[in-house]
This record gives sequence, structure tokens and C-alpha cells, in this order.
Amino acid sequence: MQRSTPRLTRILACAAVPVMLVLAGCSSDSGSDAGKGSGSSSSASQDQQGGQKPATVAPAKYTKLPNPCKSVSTKTIEKLVPATKSKAGTSGKSSDITSRGSCSWNGLDDNGVKGSQYRWFDVSFLRYDSETSLGVSGQKRAENNYAKEISKAQATEGAKNVKTSPAKGVGEAGTAIRYELKKTGEDFSYATIVTRTDNVVITLTYNGTGYAGAKSPDSADLMESAVAAAKEAVASVGVANS
Repeated sequence: MQRSTPRLTRILACAAVPVMLVLAGCSSDSGSDAGKGSGSSSSASQDQQGGQKPATVAPAKYTKLPNPCKSVSTKTIEKLVPATKSKAGTSGKSSDITSRGSCSWNGLDDNGVKGSQYRWFDVSFLRYDSETSLGVSGQKRAENNYAKEISKAQATEGAKNVKTSPAKGVGEAGTAIRYELKKTGEDFSYATIVTRTDNVVITLTYNGTGYAGAKSPDSADLMESAVAAAKEAVASVGVANS
């Protein structure tokens, strides 16, 4: 019995080795899986935290537009369009008066044998909201469309002798475009002002001609009157949002 005891001890010890290895292997696998799981969770967390946030865009400064037909004073209309058909003006159609609007006036001042003077005056407003999803402010959108309105005026079909110059003192940015255009057999003189005040773009057109032998209006005089009217239109935006 004494001789068999050491041998039995060795057999039991050898039998225990595979069990320990299996346990060790299971323990190692469990640790490996836990590591992978932790890594995936950490990676997902980083992806969520590391994702780019939408750019912060300032809200549009102006949220309203003035009534276009009241953006220029009655006194100014009487001066620009003598014998106007309607001092109240004719409002343009708009599906959203907070974003766009326009008004026009016209009249024929008949002086009998001395001829007649025809005048047309209109003003339009375009307001731009900030686009948070695109990261573009209302002011930036207005700047882009201000340039487009200038190009549109310069490219008027049939326009001759087109001249462009800064319209100083009109809004935050102002451009004056003058040209000549033949209509109804007469030569019309045009004065257009495109101006921007923050997120609002204003386009104002003043034109006229002489009938029955009357002289056509001087383009410089038309432009001077257009600039004065444009300043009133710009001021009306601030009043509407005060």
C-alpha cells in the first residue's frame, strides 16, 4: 500500500492537467470576447461623439417685408410719376408676402401740343431666410442673389448703352444700372437700382419717354430720382421689422 500511494498521486495529478488547461482556455476566450465587446462599444461611442455637428448659422436679421406699395412715400410717387393712374400703386401677386413682394405705378402726363411724358416706376423685395441644414445664412443667400439681380438687369433684352456704377449710400451694397430700350416705337430711358440690406434684396426700376414730339427724360435725372426712392425703400425694411 505504501508503494502504490505515490503512483496513485502521480496519476491523479496527470488527470487534473487537461481540466486545468480547459479551464484556462475558457478563461482566456472569455477575456478575449469581453475585450472585443468593449472595443466595439468604445468605437461606437467615438463615432457618435466624433461625428461633425451641423454648423451654427445666425438667424436672418429681417423676418418681415414692408408693404411694397407703401415702401415709397406718396410725395415721392407724385414727383416720379406725374398723372399716375393710382397713387396707391398696383401690387404684384405673391404666394408668400413675407418672402417677396412688388408694386408698380405708371402714368401719362399729357401736355397737348407740347407732347406727353410717360413714366413707369416699380419696386420689388426679396427676403432670404437662413438655411441651417445647408449652413448658409440669410445674409449670404441675399449676397448671392444680389449679384444675380444685377446680372439680370444688365442682360435686359434689347438694352443699349448699358452702364453700371456704384449706388453710393443705398443700403449695405448698391448698384446703379442705366440703359436705353426701344418700345412702342419710342426710345425709353431706364434707371435701375439693385440694393441689399442684410438678408433683403431690393430692385427698383424707373423709366420713361416722351410722346408726340416731347423730349425723352434725361437718364441722369432719372437715376437721381431712382436713388432717392431706393433709399426710402431700404428704410422701409427697417421700419417693418422695428
